[in-house]
Amino acid sequence: MNRTILFSAAFILLASCSKKGGERSSSTGWKYNDQKWGGFEKLDYEGQATGPNLVPIEGGTFVMGLTEEDVPFQWNNESRRVTVSSFYMDETEVTNVDYREYIYWLNRVYTSYPKIARNALPDSLVWREELSFNEPFVESYFRHPSYDDYPVVGVNWKQANDYCDWRTDRVNEMILIEKGVLNPNPEQKDAENFNSKSYLSGQYAGNVRKNLKDLQSGGERAVRYEDGILLPAYRLPTEAEWEYAALALYGKQITKNDELIAERRIYPWDGNTVRYKKRTKDQGKIMANFKRGRGDYMGTAGKLNDQGNIPTGARSYVPNDFGLYNMGGNVSEWVADVYRPLTATTLRDEEDQDLNPFRGNEFRVLDLDSTGLVQKDSLGRIKYRNIKLDEALDRENYTKANVIDYRDGDDTAGAFYDYGVHTLISNKSRVVKGGSWADRAFWLSPGARRAKDEDKGDRTIGFRCAMSRLGAQSMNDQKGNEFGTKAKTVKRRYK
Repeated sequence: MNRTILFSAAFILLASCSKKGGERSSSTGWKYNDQKWGGFEKLDYEGQATGPNLVPIEGGTFVMGLTEEDVPFQWNNESRRVTVSSFYMDETEVTNVDYREYIYWLNRVYTSYPKIARNALPDSLVWREELSFNEPFVESYFRHPSYDDYPVVGVNWKQANDYCDWRTDRVNEMILIEKGVLNPNPEQKDAENFNSKSYLSGQYAGNVRKNLKDLQSGGERAVRYEDGILLPAYRLPTEAEWEYAALALYGKQITKNDELIAERRIYPWDGNTVRYKKRTKDQGKIMANFKRGRGDYMGTAGKLNDQGNIPTGARSYVPNDFGLYNMGGNVSEWVADVYRPLTATTLRDEEDQDLNPFRGNEFRVLDLDSTGLVQKDSLGRIKYRNIKLDEALDRENYTKANVIDYRDGDDTAGAFYDYGVHTLISNKSRVVKGGSWADRAFWLSPGARRAKDEDKGDRTIGFRCAMSRLGAQSMNDQKGNEFGTKAKTVKRRYK
C-alpha cells in the first residue's frame, strides 16, 4: 500500500511539473519532444488541411435512393437510411486545363515511357455521330483555350483514377516545397519523381532544402506520415458520398440548433422544378445544363435558357448548399462503385452496411521483397499485391480480398450476372451519377444512377475528386489549409 501511495505521489509530482518541463505522457510520465527522454514526438496538431479546389462536406445520415418517380421502372435505387463520414469534394468537375496539365507532366517526366501519356489522353472521338456534324468538338473541345474551364470528357473510369493518384502526388509535393522541406525540381525523370508513398517509405529523397529536426538523433529526418503534413489521397467519391453531397440537405435544416430536416429534395436545389423560384431576380431561369426536350439543348436565340449546347463552364449556375457546382447536369460523373441493379442498399446480408456503403473493395497489401523492404516500380510508384486467399481466410472481418462480385451467385439468394448471356453488367461496370447536358431532367435527381464500363469514355461523362476526412467529423474544427485560404463555411444558396 505504501509503495502504491509513493508511486502515485511521484506521478502527480511529474504531472504537476509537466507545464514547466514540457508535456509528459499520461501513461508513462516520460517527456514528449525531448531528445534527452528518447525523442518521442507528440504534435500539437491543428487538423486536416483543405486541399486545392476542395470543399469540406460534413457527414451525417440521409435517405439514399431515388427522390423522383422511377420513370424507367428500373428499381435499381431503393431508398434506405445510411450514414456518410465527413469528407472533401471538388468544388467543380475536373476541367480541360486541369487535365492538360496532367498530360503535360506525363510527357515531361516519363520520357522513357511515352506510351503513359498517350494512354492517359481523353478519347476525343466520343464526339462523333453518324448523322451529326460534331467534328469541331473532336478537334477543339479538349485543346482549345475557349474550353479551358469546361469539364473534361472522354476520360474513362481507369484514367480518372490515375489522374487522382497523380494529383495527390503533385499537391503533396507542393506542400513540402512550401514548407521548405524540398526545392522545386522540374528535372524529375521516370522512376525518380515525387510519389507520396515512395517518399514516406524512404524510396524517394528528392531535392532536399531542409529536412525536419530529428529529436531522436539530434540530426535531420524526412517528413513522416505521423507528422500530419501530407494530405490523404485524392480519389473518386463513392456513390453514397456523391449522392449525399449532391442533395446537400445541410441547407434544409429547420434551425441551426437541431438536426431536423424540413423536407427531402428532388434535385440538388429546392423545389420540384428545374427553374429558379418566384420572387427572385433570376425567376424562371433554368438551374442546370440539360436537354429540356427533343431537339432543345439551350433554348432560342436571344433567350438561351441554359446557354449550353454541350457542357458549359465548370462554375456555371448557382452552387448547391455545400458550395458544389453542377451536381445536376452539365456532365454526368464517374464514382468509385461497381454497378449492380441490386445495390448494397438492397441485399439482405448488406443491410447492416449502413456506414459508408460501397461496392468495389479489392484489398491489397504492400509487395515486399525477400528482405522485407518496400519495392518501387519503373514509374516511381510503390508496388502492391492482392491479398492471397489463405491470408484472407485467417481474418474474421472478411474472407476474401476481392469482394466486387459479393453474392453474385454465391448462394441461392444471390443474383447471378453472366456477362454476355443474361446481362451486360460485369465487374467492369461502374456507376455514373448526375445527369448531363444531353439528358432529360429525370437524370438530374441525385438518386438516379446508370452504368458504363470502366474502360470506355463518353462525351457526357466527366468526374470530380474527393478526399477522406481524418479525425474530427465536425467541419467547425477546420483551421484552414496549406494554401493560404480558410476553409469554407457554406451558407444556404437557394432561397
